[in-house]
Amino acid sequence: MFKKLLVANRGEIALRIIRACRDLGIPSVVAYSEADRDSLPVLVADEAVCIGPPPSADSYLNVSRVLSAAEITGCDALHPGYGFLSESPEFVEATESLKLVFVGPPAAAMRLLGDKVRARQTARDAGVPVVPGSESEVRDAKEAARLCRDLGYPVLVKAAAGGGGKGMRVVRREKDLESGFRMCQAEAKASFGDPRVYLEQYVDKAHHVEVQVLADRTGRVAALGERDCSAQRRHQKLLEEAPSPVVNDDLRTRLNDWAVAAARAAGYTSAGTVEFIVDAEGRPFFMEMNARLQVEHPVTEEVTGCDIVRQQLLIAAGEPLDLPPGYERPRGHAIECRIYAEDPDQDFEPSPGLVTECRLPGGPGIRVDSCLMPGWRVPPHYDPLVAKFIAWGRDRDAAIERMDRALAETEIGGIATTVKFHRRLLKSGRFRRGQLTTAALDEVV
Repeated sequence: MFKKLLVANRGEIALRIIRACRDLGIPSVVAYSEADRDSLPVLVADEAVCIGPPPSADSYLNVSRVLSAAEITGCDALHPGYGFLSESPEFVEATESLKLVFVGPPAAAMRLLGDKVRARQTARDAGVPVVPGSESEVRDAKEAARLCRDLGYPVLVKAAAGGGGKGMRVVRREKDLESGFRMCQAEAKASFGDPRVYLEQYVDKAHHVEVQVLADRTGRVAALGERDCSAQRRHQKLLEEAPSPVVNDDLRTRLNDWAVAAARAAGYTSAGTVEFIVDAEGRPFFMEMNARLQVEHPVTEEVTGCDIVRQQLLIAAGEPLDLPPGYERPRGHAIECRIYAEDPDQDFEPSPGLVTECRLPGGPGIRVDSCLMPGWRVPPHYDPLVAKFIAWGRDRDAAIERMDRALAETEIGGIATTVKFHRRLLKSGRFRRGQLTTAALDEVV
């Protein structure tokens, strides 16, 4: 096992990794920006190193500063969390060039999966059904128009290097194709430095269902079942649950098998997520594979009994998977609400500032992954996620009731949050019936 690990991230995920290290007896070092000097991960880690001023480009995205923090503190491993540098194959290579172990997938797999066009081709070649669309990148609007005559409308123009809900445009009519295509190219270039785009049929009224996989260096790949991530606003997830209310045992088996096949075909190791959409007729299609730990991993942990971050650390140390008995079938039901420092009544405008009061929930079936504490100032420079509430129950109704209790107990002062929004969402008929689709919140909120 490692003698010391650098946590190259911030917020609740940094704290999650620190705790996993402590369970395994690994000393942790957290790299932090000046904006996070008084944050909970800095207080809890065994060591902390400031790597620069608040802007991400000068701190969390600065490869040389991050790696210098690992070197000067004597780390032999690094965990990137999610976001920031977690899906950069160049960062993986730079880390490994310094004889540091990167806790995550190999650079080659990350590079393949980061190219959505190649990822689709890899999945298709492995026998996994993909959303109908272009076989390769689409170079201009004229080529897109020719393809759309066969695909039909609506279509989704997607960035080949996309992620995080960026670089996507729904085009519903032929007359809007050229402008939508060019806007997507421009956003792809600005966001990812890569203007390549491709086309997919736009699946309306779809459920977003993803499968958690773990793969070790002995060649074993395991699927830990599915999560439903259909509660989205502008392609950003707000609530996740496991298992999915629209997946039966037969579909679960097929999704798990396809996820394992896709991971094997990509030469994947560590924790990863294979994402599918399920259309109104119940037909599943591969969308992409995320080469990192997901924000929503706790719901899978709660229904399988598997500590996914612990498994990541074991895999990176060359150990085989050590999964609990019965992980193949979900035990009960779990729901995660993402608590953002945002004001839902002001179009989800970010709400950074000083946390003046903080009462977080607890009790049977409730887990809180959070970096909140009174006196902490939520910085304006980063993603506004400040907590994740996870509720487990023997069935879906019990999990919903526990989550509502947890949200009702919560008091966070000084900043606006999405707590009350989640209570409204839990009470909505479409959510209660398991009929929430990826477009529903954009239609309602």
